Amino acid sequence: MNLLFIYITTKDRREARRIGKALVTEKLAACVNIVDGMNSLYFWEGKFCDERETILIAKTRKVLLPCLTARVKQLHSYRVPCIAALPIIGGNRDFLQWIAGETAAPKRPPARLS
Repeated sequence: MNLLFIYITTKDRREARRIGKALVTEKLAACVNIVDGMNSLYFWEGKFCDERETILIAKTRKVLLPCLTARVKQLHSYRVPCIAALPIIGGNRDFLQWIAGETAAPKRPPARLS
């Protein structure tokens, strides 16, 4: 079925809800889980960061990844948002079919991003 989990980090729950709602209502994802209160440690532009973030996990079809990625980048406050796709290699067949059924075929290819 070529299904994916898309792991996305956001600055807070509010941004996660806004992005998640857009992905689901636009049929780019069948479902989005929001996990609040994550602590992220990383270097950004040479500075050590210790930040609170919120995770989004979107369930979608592989064919929608370019459109979903472009939409998240459009809505996200980060200049370089974390958007990573993980393949779903198995699971409850009924659930996996539900994901496929709740997502729409891409209407047009996304604009090429440089």
